[in-house]
Amino acid sequence: MVSPEQIRSQLDNCLLDAKFDRWANHYQKGKVRDMYVLGDKRILITTDRQSAFDHILGAIPLKGQVLNRIAKYWFDQTVDIVPNAVIDVPDPNVTVARELDMLVVEIVVRRYLTGSTETSAWTNYNNGVRRFCGNDLPDGMIKNQKFDAPIITPTTKAEDHDESISAAEIVEHGLVDADRWAEVERVALELFARGTELAAQRGLILVDTKYEMGIDPEGNLTIADEVHTPDSSRFWILDSYEDRHAKGEEPESLDKEFLRLWLVDKGISDDNIPELDDDIRTQVSERYIDLFERVTGQSFDVVVDDTPIHERIEKNIEQYF
Repeated sequence: MVSPEQIRSQLDNCLLDAKFDRWANHYQKGKVRDMYVLGDKRILITTDRQSAFDHILGAIPLKGQVLNRIAKYWFDQTVDIVPNAVIDVPDPNVTVARELDMLVVEIVVRRYLTGSTETSAWTNYNNGVRRFCGNDLPDGMIKNQKFDAPIITPTTKAEDHDESISAAEIVEHGLVDADRWAEVERVALELFARGTELAAQRGLILVDTKYEMGIDPEGNLTIADEVHTPDSSRFWILDSYEDRHAKGEEPESLDKEFLRLWLVDKGISDDNIPELDDDIRTQVSERYIDLFERVTGQSFDVVVDDTPIHERIEKNIEQYF
């Protein structure tokens, strides 16, 4: 396990952006990833930027390495279910992927009634919603309760926020045709089942997750972006869930829900974006690393040398230009 002291030594050595002037005409910026589009491939550089509630809040030490490596682990564990876009991982923060025709919806699979964002199941349920993204939810449920079976709650991709949508609306609006959407749902549930199984073996609950999928040049449905990372998924500690739930306590969490709750306590709003202090940055980094080690069974070895992160990444990706 990486020590808090090792994490704190990296507080001033975070990757906030990966923009290189000589390749600026290929550059695109996302919430967490910086990208270079090169014809039939895309270079995805996972930065240390931290987002929550549709805001970039700052940088978490080593986060980019954790996300990129855990995504690679899950891509390897699910390649028998659906092809993925990965070509190579030439740097701890970098994945080179095939270019896809991306679906314009994100696929969210949920096993528990929880969450704190506007599109979360619990927020909607607590506000009286009983038909959520086409799913009928029974009365009398309480926060963090398990659904009878996983449900799919898609969202549309918007510039500033996501909006919930139902499967029927996706097909009706022509966002994805009916046959393809049926395949998407089948694959999403199979991926979630695999994630649930492997997480349980490591003493974790896969609570919910988001998948992004696209179509490759041959017309094959392909998983992209990331799979079962702390940024796309919620994980709880299995052993303590039942007892804490019975007492009305929040589950032990190993994802950024911990940060969301911290931000809510600080009164986050569009007019009030709390500054992440060094303590919370260190704690969030510890949780990311802990989740990596718990899920993969591998030790997280910090990739640190005297070369600045920018220079290291530039050297490791220049072969693709």
